[in-house]
Amino acid sequence: MISIDRRNFLSTTAALALTAGLSAPALAQASVEELMAPGALPDKVEGDAKAPVTVIEYASLTCGHCANFHANTYPELKKRYIDTGKVRFIFREFPFDPVASAAFMLARCAPEDKYFPMVDVLFTQQNTWAVERPVEPLLAIAKQAGFTQETFNACLTDQKLLDNLNAVRDRAAQKFGVNSTPTFFINGKIVRGNQPIEEMAKIIDPLI
Repeated sequence: MISIDRRNFLSTTAALALTAGLSAPALAQASVEELMAPGALPDKVEGDAKAPVTVIEYASLTCGHCANFHANTYPELKKRYIDTGKVRFIFREFPFDPVASAAFMLARCAPEDKYFPMVDVLFTQQNTWAVERPVEPLLAIAKQAGFTQETFNACLTDQKLLDNLNAVRDRAAQKFGVNSTPTFFINGKIVRGNQPIEEMAKIIDPLI
């Protein structure tokens, strides 16, 4: 369970530190059917369900490379491919640490239409809350999405939600070879690391 006690926030959730992914298989390709199979949490999706290309991103909200991708590549990916019906984009949680888990829990507890905007804010303001004392800055961000102190506390003590987040992460590590973030699957092909739009386009364009 995520503790919101300021002194114990990190120590009481040490078990969330990623271990399963360290020995994950280094796949070059994953079964699209397996990748698209329902997981412990409903997928967060943008774009046309009938798009010829599906891009799945596994990310951690405390990952600097992920924040960089969402600041510098994702806007063009969305404009060029997602908004034009060429790419269906699926974002999945892969928290590397307890603070990332807490941030993802808050995004999941937000209203459905606020998930992606909240993820965007969390990436944009990463340096303000991915710190030794994350509670107050996370609460400030959560309040912008309509949380109260009570709903904030309730979200961060939701054991089932935390278990499901862990299950999403562990499935990615054990079945799909995810061991770093960001990791992408483009129609099943694994692509690791923060990619500029030009590199993503080289893979996407031939599939359209």
